Amino acid sequence: GVFGVLKEDHGFRRFLCRGKNNIKTEFILLGLAYNIKKLFTKISGNRLGISLFELKSA
Repeated sequence: GVFGVLKEDHGFRRFLCRGKNNIKTEFILLGLAYNIKKLFTKISGNRLGISLFELKSA
């Protein structure tokens, strides 16, 4: 699950801020980073059919 990945792979153990709004913001940033990493992995493995850079033809 996502929480296990955040704890194990990203080393997330506790929030760095205090207050509900700050925790909400930090959690949104964690989710955004997780989704960007997942998208990057899919693009690098060419599982989406698109590439990060234009491929040169020989």
